[in-house]
Amino acid sequence: MHTLEVDWDHPTDPRPGPRLDHVRAYVSTAGADGHLWHGVPTLLLTTLDRTTGTTVRIPLIYGEDAGRFLVVASADGAPDHPHWYRNLTAHPEVRLQVGAATFEATAHTATATEREVYWEMMTALWPPFEDDQAAARPREIPLVILERLPGR
Repeated sequence: MHTLEVDWDHPTDPRPGPRLDHVRAYVSTAGADGHLWHGVPTLLLTTLDRTTGTTVRIPLIYGEDAGRFLVVASADGAPDHPHWYRNLTAHPEVRLQVGAATFEATAHTATATEREVYWEMMTALWPPFEDDQAAARPREIPLVILERLPGR
């Protein structure tokens, strides 16, 4: 099997604005400034862009369970899945920065059973996800499980 060479170290960051400011603060301080955002934990997710082959990075709120990281593809209640989610469904190997730690992980969309368990956890962490789900209907907002790759 051919392994795709991915440049994880030079991702494209969000356009100028609050998300870019968040990413820059997070990276420049190894997560000391930016890991907590509005009182909730955030990570930086880097995906391989399915159309350009470049890497892109975005900050996301996360939950954690048994060493697995959970993120919600809400897109603020938009009718379509966010770009980062469509990227990881095409290429499930991703890079995460959680605080000062940076590592590769693999992503999968939660099964119906996993989503049922973790959705409650994520909406308790960030209640606006419920509003996003109401706005996104009929789209069901995916919940993504990220698992660190062994030895990375």
